[in-house]
Amino acid sequence: MNELTHLDDEGRARMVDVGGKAETARTARAEGSITMSIDALDAIERHALAKGDAIAAARIAGIMAAKRTAELVPLCHPIALTDTGVDLEVDRSLPGIRVTAWASTRGRTGVEMEALTAVTVALLTIYDMAKALDRGMEISEVRLTEKRGGKSGDWNRT
Repeated sequence: MNELTHLDDEGRARMVDVGGKAETARTARAEGSITMSIDALDAIERHALAKGDAIAAARIAGIMAAKRTAELVPLCHPIALTDTGVDLEVDRSLPGIRVTAWASTRGRTGVEMEALTAVTVALLTIYDMAKALDRGMEISEVRLTEKRGGKSGDWNRT
């Protein structure tokens, strides 16, 4: 596929018509990370941030973001998710936190944007809650790792 699907013949932005596509089971996974100072990571692990439990807040924020992706990303279809979730793992070798998210549906369009949005918002939530301790945190490596279903089939990052 070499054409941009969100542009009409005159180059104007448009939402893609998915009405003729078959409904299939679709899933996507994404990941990302945030690096920070050891002091900030220690505070997160001890639940010692003034704003509260950053891991719990980031998990809920990511799930909520996946459900609202169509409100945040122009031309993205609203999707009835059948499942979504966010896992956060402290990685002292970064030092920081790795985030993985997934989304699933049975529908006419994929859920890659929902998984990517969940990861990104979870990472932003960690940043927001810990920025008083480290404004130099870096969000990176946000990427799709897997997608299943649909006309284009399955894809895995290798």
